[in-house]
Amino acid sequence: MGRIKVAIVGVGNCTSSLVQGIYYYRQNKDVEPIGLMHTEIGGFKAGDVDIVAAYDIDKRKVGQDVNQAIFAEPNCTIVFCGDLPDCGVKVKMGCVLDGFSEHMANYEDKYTFLLADAQEPTKAEVIKTLRETGAEVLMNYLPVGSEEATRFYAECALEAGVAFVNNIPVFIASDPVWARRFEEKNIPIIGDDIKAQLGATITHRTLMDLFRKRGVKIERTYQLNTGGNSDFLNMLNRDRLASKKESKTEAVQAVTKNRLEDENIHVGPSDHVPWQKDNKVCFIRMEGKLFGDVPMNLEMRLSVEDSPNSAGVAIDSIRCAKLALQRGIGGVIHAPSAYFCKHPPIQITDDEAYRMTESFIKGDKTEIAFLPNKKAIVKEDKRRIAAASDE
Repeated sequence: MGRIKVAIVGVGNCTSSLVQGIYYYRQNKDVEPIGLMHTEIGGFKAGDVDIVAAYDIDKRKVGQDVNQAIFAEPNCTIVFCGDLPDCGVKVKMGCVLDGFSEHMANYEDKYTFLLADAQEPTKAEVIKTLRETGAEVLMNYLPVGSEEATRFYAECALEAGVAFVNNIPVFIASDPVWARRFEEKNIPIIGDDIKAQLGATITHRTLMDLFRKRGVKIERTYQLNTGGNSDFLNMLNRDRLASKKESKTEAVQAVTKNRLEDENIHVGPSDHVPWQKDNKVCFIRMEGKLFGDVPMNLEMRLSVEDSPNSAGVAIDSIRCAKLALQRGIGGVIHAPSAYFCKHPPIQITDDEAYRMTESFIKGDKTEIAFLPNKKAIVKEDKRRIAAASDE
């Protein structure tokens, strides 16, 4: 089936887990894979991905071979496939813009941000690199809150004709103006804000859906998260958290029977605990009423390695984007976006998103025509496009 050529923006912990995973499953291709949602998608296996370009702005990574840069500080994720051979691709200096929070430049331990002393690329230079390397999919792994930087690379993907997978909570796929631009150029986009394989949000959504199906009236809930990686350190700057909180909150609200009032739901990052490193601890509490208005509550603690938890989903996103390219499908790829992301253009239950994604992989016609509330969605998109045009 050939290979899938991928370019990456942001060589952090998530990229480290993704690259390690590519080699891990490539080396173990003859063994029944463990931990993958899909062993094969469209004939492509997890090891059939090649990194052909990468961008970062930390001096410990810029100029290094990608396979060595993924182990440089401040990366701290678990190493499950180390001692990688050089891949021959050097990390290039990226465009800074709002791609880091200034407080990280003065932090007192190894998470201190060290800006590379190198010239930032122009948009034309990034586009040229994407074209010359033959990149087919561009993965956005910038820090939360990188609004301007994400738009910069989304523009590059559009101009270079490269599929865009938006793994962070900056709204591109779920912004109808951007979505229409990708559709007009017939370029696939999957987004926004990647769900972990089995993380806080997908677990919270599953529990909320269970309450709904079992007739439990949910009255209030919270999801609190702590972690020690640079992502959690970045999010100590609350000014960068607006889209993250919206993304996570709407992912949970979308599966409730009735929307909760704002004061009755809290979903979002809570604090940076350095010694946790890439381990993320989630606390979920749900309060409700059972038969006869009898009160009940549920409390749960989930501990996961944060970055490997997203890497398998990322590999599926890459392969689905490749399928869309092969099939000549552009614009938002709705089924994978709903299944793989917290803030897709259209929120549906995970069971339905799973069914639709399986149909998409098989080549069935599963896109927007089969989604619920299509008329309301189209009407809202037109309203938002008109409002954006007025601005």
